[in-house]
Amino acid sequence: MIYCVEDDASIRELVVYTLQATGYEAQGFADGKAFSEALAQRLPELVLLDIMLPGEDGLQILKRLRSDTVTADLPIIMMTAKGTEYVKVIGLDSGADDYIAKPFGMMELVSRVKALLRRTQKASAGARLVCGTLILDKETYKVTADGQEVTLTHREFELLEFLLENRNIVLSREKILDRIWGYTSDVETRTLDVHIRSLRQKLGTSGNCIETVRGIGYRIEG
Repeated sequence: MIYCVEDDASIRELVVYTLQATGYEAQGFADGKAFSEALAQRLPELVLLDIMLPGEDGLQILKRLRSDTVTADLPIIMMTAKGTEYVKVIGLDSGADDYIAKPFGMMELVSRVKALLRRTQKASAGARLVCGTLILDKETYKVTADGQEVTLTHREFELLEFLLENRNIVLSREKILDRIWGYTSDVETRTLDVHIRSLRQKLGTSGNCIETVRGIGYRIEG
């Protein structure tokens, strides 16, 4: 998912349409308030952020995102009609990953989006698994849900990691048991159910992404 925060409706709609036509999920927002509300529900892969916005401007939003542990590493491309070097430097110094000045061509924008996603995905390959506001970091062995760090047991961490690695794929009980516990006995499927229930409780609202597929097993949807 790519979020575009742009108050000019014609530009916003064109950007969203172009991204969707290129194969990306995309959603547009006219101001920082609507963007923040969506961000609390789902973390995007990348944000296109205009500087000149009503209320909280793009630079203020950028600084806020970079100061939050959940969004600190979120790829961000700044968009603005201001073409001065000073504004560009301020944006990049504040933590923007890239910058594109209006008016810009849609193909150039898509090219920049693809390039930034390649860089960030390569840099974080295998290190962080993300689904909405749920983040699992393999390197630091930390899990955060809705911006709050969650304490998991070793088995719970491994189970969540396996589910996130296979996001949107239904995993059978037998496959999960074999991978996490090393056995597939039908009697021991209760062990899996107990761990899933514990995970959901600890993850709060983020635990809703763990779906039970009746008669088969579990999956993380999102």
